Amino acid sequence: MDIVAIAGQVMPYITAAVGAYGAAVLTKTQDLAADESVNLGRRLLRRFAKREESRDRIESAVQDLVETPGDEDLVAALRGQLKKALAADPELVRDVTELLRTAPAGAIVGNDGSQIVSGSSISGDNIQIGQARDIDIRRR
Repeated sequence: MDIVAIAGQVMPYITAAVGAYGAAVLTKTQDLAADESVNLGRRLLRRFAKREESRDRIESAVQDLVETPGDEDLVAALRGQLKKALAADPELVRDVTELLRTAPAGAIVGNDGSQIVSGSSISGDNIQIGQARDIDIRRR
């Protein structure tokens, strides 16, 4: 398994969950109304937090991101902590890989610099944006 790739795959879900729930993302109970991507991000974070050896560092990185949302350096710091945890724990790699298989169909995952919208839902005439980066919306 490619640890770097797995860490990169989890980040859109985790950052969407952090954006939606802030610091409560680590403790929030299941919310049936929450977006599937955000729920997946919460489940991923809960699985990472079960690993006692890295829990404090990951929770600290999440809290930093909550306090300064969208800071790319803090996103990278969290990703680094996730990579360390994955590199140290093959069982965590298996569990996270299995969780990623449950990703919502049609989930949008982009690389750094991609124009993406995550943590969102579209129904009828309504679009709910959970997190947007580098998006310009104009009325025609």
